[in-house]
Amino acid sequence: MQSPSSQSEATLHAVDYWQVIKNRYGVILMTLLLVFMTAAVITYVMPKKFLSTAVVQVKPSNRVGVALGNEHAGTSIMTPQFFATEFEVIRSQLTLKYVVQRLSLMTRWNMTEEEALGTLRGIVDAQNIRGTDLIQISVKHTGAEDARDVAKEVYEAYKKRREEKERMIAEEGMKELEKAVLDQSDVVEEKRKQRDNLLRRAPAMIRDSITGVNGANGIQGLQTMLESQVEASTTLLAEIDSTIKTIDTLNADEVIRYAANLESAGQDLKSLYPEYQSQERLLSGLQKNGLGPNHPNVLSQKGTVDSLHKQLQASVVSFKESLRLKRETKAIELEDLKKRLTEVKEVAVNNVILMTNIQGVQKEFETQQEMLDRMREKLSMDRINLKQPQNIIELHEEPLVAQFPSSPNVSLNLILGAVVGLIFGIGIAFFLEYLDTSVKTLEDVERYLQIPVLAVIPKEVGVLHKQSGMSPDAEAYRILRTNIEFNRKNPEDNAITVVSGGAGEGKSTTLVNLAYICAQGGYTTLMIDADLRRPRLHTFFDINNSVGLTNYLTTELMLEDVILQTPVDNLYFMPSGVLPADAAGILNSRRMSELIQDVKQRFDLILVDSPPILGVSDASVLASEVDLTIIVVQHRKLPRNMLMRVKQSVENVGGNVIGVVLNNVDVRSDSQYQYYTSYYTYYAPAESQVSAPQRLSAPRAPESATSGSTDDSLY
Repeated sequence: MQSPSSQSEATLHAVDYWQVIKNRYGVILMTLLLVFMTAAVITYVMPKKFLSTAVVQVKPSNRVGVALGNEHAGTSIMTPQFFATEFEVIRSQLTLKYVVQRLSLMTRWNMTEEEALGTLRGIVDAQNIRGTDLIQISVKHTGAEDARDVAKEVYEAYKKRREEKERMIAEEGMKELEKAVLDQSDVVEEKRKQRDNLLRRAPAMIRDSITGVNGANGIQGLQTMLESQVEASTTLLAEIDSTIKTIDTLNADEVIRYAANLESAGQDLKSLYPEYQSQERLLSGLQKNGLGPNHPNVLSQKGTVDSLHKQLQASVVSFKESLRLKRETKAIELEDLKKRLTEVKEVAVNNVILMTNIQGVQKEFETQQEMLDRMREKLSMDRINLKQPQNIIELHEEPLVAQFPSSPNVSLNLILGAVVGLIFGIGIAFFLEYLDTSVKTLEDVERYLQIPVLAVIPKEVGVLHKQSGMSPDAEAYRILRTNIEFNRKNPEDNAITVVSGGAGEGKSTTLVNLAYICAQGGYTTLMIDADLRRPRLHTFFDINNSVGLTNYLTTELMLEDVILQTPVDNLYFMPSGVLPADAAGILNSRRMSELIQDVKQRFDLILVDSPPILGVSDASVLASEVDLTIIVVQHRKLPRNMLMRVKQSVENVGGNVIGVVLNNVDVRSDSQYQYYTSYYTYYAPAESQVSAPQRLSAPRAPESATSGSTDDSLY
């Protein structure tokens, strides 16, 4: 097994955290109450302040956009920084100075102007209502009416400053715009004169083109139009020539079929040809039915077909004539278009520079004229808007006199005090747990001492022989008795001393209860009170302590003279006797060794009480005289290093530590021990099941006893 110094601390789980809180609940509760009461006192002494609010909506002004000639300038002021800027404007010195003057705060609050401004800046706050364009102006003051009046005047001052600012911007912008209109009028007039001079020197065609007589697009547009017409006429003429050429290569029937399918064919040709085909199919059908060529029906149908064929031939001839006439007309039109196109190209080549200059000046004139018109229109609108009232600040919630103070918030402060106190208390509890190096668990004992825990004794266990009936707590001592029996290597080792590191760890109570349980189990048991500093065993049985161990060791008294029979069967007691000046010297004597050897032969079990081993040397002397040593450790009291010193003190004098009794365990708070102690009541034997006690009549050899084994603790 590794040494304690080389082992790390066990990691706490959720149950362990809860266990720490349960163990330190007193500290937590005290800290909680202290912080809570502190918060309550601070809340009580804090001055009460009343809150009054005004909710206003800030709207963008259209005056700015008109005055500056920018359509979007009116909304450009609503930038992400807009509200932050307005908050500072509301709390600015100029705004607050207006409030001071309006409310006569210097007289009202008996302050100087600087002090009044400082006070206002501390109580006035502005913030944006999330998701809206609303600003909430809040004023918190010890006087409810003062808070209402200040909030109202802050709103009025802010509104006045905004309106004055907007009016000033609009007037300055309108002056700038009037000046710009005059300058723009001069520019337009200059462009007009420049255009007119160029037009007077230009040919008539160019003037007509510029003024829109020959088309809005001028020479270039006319040329483009003529080129398109020439191209279209050329294409149409080529199509007509192709159609005429095709017709000339076909025979009469092919011409009829070809012409009938053309889009340009006459209506008579398109209507006759389907009729001709229908009649021809009827004639073919009569012939297929077996009618001869001279049959009246065949002859009649053939006459109809021939008549339609002649009409089609006449229509084809008429169609050919119309095509030739159309070609001649288109050819004349094409020649005329080409002639006009040539003339236009000649004019464009000769006057291209002049035309470009005139068009450029004309475009500049039109652009400047359009800008002048817009500026005049904006100037007119600006003059109208300047005369109209601008509702740029709208009040949505008027400040009122608060009926109840808004601060201090008693409920919130107390809740925060309780939460902070709880958190702080838990923190202190865990910090104390971190600093606490005392024994807390069975694992702590076995890890650092490397010896077993013989029993876990619950808290508030009394003296068993004084309790009526069969106490469930006795089961812990039965477990201790059994573990002693099974952990001693030699059955002859029946002299046991019970030691502890310090006073008040329950050593004497543990010895008395163990002796009582052993006596109940049939063991003849002797208790020796060897604590010659502060003996206590005689108080458990209300026995006189004047004659006992010290008398036997210092005189020639017989053993029977100092051993007393207790009211409990099989249980005997040797008091301490008169307290000596040198307790260690008396105990470290040959007569003491002979006493131990003598009683070992007379009794089944000898239990020797001793003083705290770390305080005096008596316990070390006793540990060297007896066979076995039991260390009683009070739960959460002795530090681990001191516990290791206890074991070392026993081993240094040659003593044999059989195990540890973990005493005074609060099983109600330490849930990890409930597993060990929850079975005490269930497995506690009934009174009728206890063996009948035996009285000691003569010295005899030790008897063995058996019992079940468990682990638990004692107070």
